[in-house]
This record gives sequence, structure tokens and C-alpha cells, in this order.
Amino acid sequence: MQSAQAAGRQRLSAVPEHSGRAEGAERAARPGHSAASEHPGARESSGPSEHPAPPEHPAPSERPGSPGPADGRTASPRATGVLLLHGLMGRASHWAGTARWLSGRYRAVALDQRGHGQSDKPPSSALTREAYVDDAEAAVEQLGLGPVLVIGHGMGALTGWQLAARRPDLVRGLVICDMRASALGAASQREWEEWFKAWPVPFATLADVRKWFGEDDPWVDRPNPARGEFYAEVMHECPDGWRPVFEPADMLASRETWVYDAHWEELTQVRCPALVVRGLDGELGRAEAQEMVRVLPRGQYAEVVDAGHLVHCDQPEAWRTAITPFLESVLSP
Repeated sequence: MQSAQAAGRQRLSAVPEHSGRAEGAERAARPGHSAASEHPGARESSGPSEHPAPPEHPAPSERPGSPGPADGRTASPRATGVLLLHGLMGRASHWAGTARWLSGRYRAVALDQRGHGQSDKPPSSALTREAYVDDAEAAVEQLGLGPVLVIGHGMGALTGWQLAARRPDLVRGLVICDMRASALGAASQREWEEWFKAWPVPFATLADVRKWFGEDDPWVDRPNPARGEFYAEVMHECPDGWRPVFEPADMLASRETWVYDAHWEELTQVRCPALVVRGLDGELGRAEAQEMVRVLPRGQYAEVVDAGHLVHCDQPEAWRTAITPFLESVLSP
């Protein structure tokens, strides 16, 4: 995979098949020695008192619809693979709760995609759709996850369905979380450019990050603590304060590769079972979501109330409940 290798290191988090740093997994996953950690929620501290704490989650036996065993045992390396792909600006650790929940029965791996999280930051010209799909394909093949269930949010969902269309032999099922198939156009891209300019960076503290993204951001209709936590997790401490771990220009470059195009044709090429999930207050409307289900050869539909675009962060229990029947139907032996 030339594109995947050229990007340098893409950080992989395996849950929880390894303890600490797994050197064997590093070499297998990426020629540039990517890192694997026990939990995708493990955070490298850049400020002991300010760094966000991992979210609290109930034990596997207490979680609604949990696919894991009641005693909390973890899956073996030969268990069915699940690849978790975050959305634009996200990182692997945003899947921490979902991955811990899955790990009782499945081999859950989250990828810090290129330009995001702790992965290398290649030139903007390397942030193409093909490159993102190449990276996901390389992760599945080099970690021996296939045929894999791909769970993607936003941009990660688009990567998932493009991978499924390209390599049906590698993908056994697909969860598409709050990603549109329609072209969004130049006006949408300009809105994002203006939004990034409005960020009051650097932030003095992580509390300021949480408050701005959870309450003060003009794009917030009502207070949303989960949104504040989402953005706090993608900040790191710099000499002048807290800044994002990514370059906003890179996020715009990544977005530009899909925002002007519709992706309906690729949906028709997804042959595996696919579940389209939307938050009732998210970016994907019900009519478009149901049309995506109709276009998908084996599409299904689910929605989560009281959730916006960040469905799995806004309502983690309802998110797990919504996807459990699909997981059990696709991943059962």
C-alpha cells in the first residue's frame, strides 16, 4: 500500500488484546512502527491536571445490549475483528466506550487516521479519499482483521463504505453513523472555513475548551457537555495554551475531497449488510438516511433520540442499544 506507507505512522489502538505498548502489533500494522495501546481511551498526558479524564462506563455485564460476557473477559486475537473509524477532527480514543463494550467478544481496533490524533501529519496533498481508504485497507490486512465489521462515524463512515465497495472480501458488515451521501457544496466548505477562524485559540485551560465547544460556539443550539468533552480530547498543551492536535487547514483539505461530490453510486456497490444510524438532531436527515438504506443492497436503519452528530458520545447507551441487533446478526458465528 504505497499511499498508506507514505503517510508515515497511523496510530492503532487495540482493545484490549495488548498490555502497554505492543511491539509486534506496531511492526505488523505500519512500517513506520505505529503504536498500539491497551485501550483507545489511553491518553498521553500533556498536562497532568488539565488533561481530560477517561469517561466512566459500567462493567460489561451492566451495559445494555452488551455483546461481551458477564465476567468481563476479553476476546482472543483470533476473535472477529471490528475496525472503528472516527470522523473529521476525531481520534481513536473517541471510540473508547464502544471499544471496551465490544472487547468482551470481538477484537476491536481503532485507528488514528492520517492527519488526526497521534498519527503523522502528512502534507495536505496526501489527505485524499484514496489515501484514507488505503490506510483502512492496510490496517485490516496487516492486523489480520478481515473479514471485518467497520463502524464509522462521519468521515470515517464514508471511508468505511468506500472500503466495502472496493474490497468486499475484507468487509463483512458496515455501520454508517451520521454521514451524508449527498454533495454539500461550496457554501458548506466556506461555513467551515469561517467556523475555524472563530475558534478562540489558544485556550487558556481545558475548562475553557469544554465551555466554548459545549456552550459558547455559535453552532451550539443548547448546552452539550459531550460535545465539549469531544473537543477537549483533541487538544494538547502548547507553550501559549491549548490548541488542537490537528491543523485546521488539514481538516479543510480532508473535507474538500468529499464535500463537492455525491457518494450514492458507491453506496450501491456495498454488498455487505449495512446499518445507517442517525441522531435525531444530527446532520443526516431522516429522508436522506432512509434513501441511503434504500440504495444500499442490504441496508437497515436506526435512529437515536436526543443525539446530535456525535451520536456515540451524546447517548452512548442508546447508541449501543441501536446497533446491538445488527452486530449480533452480522457477527454471530
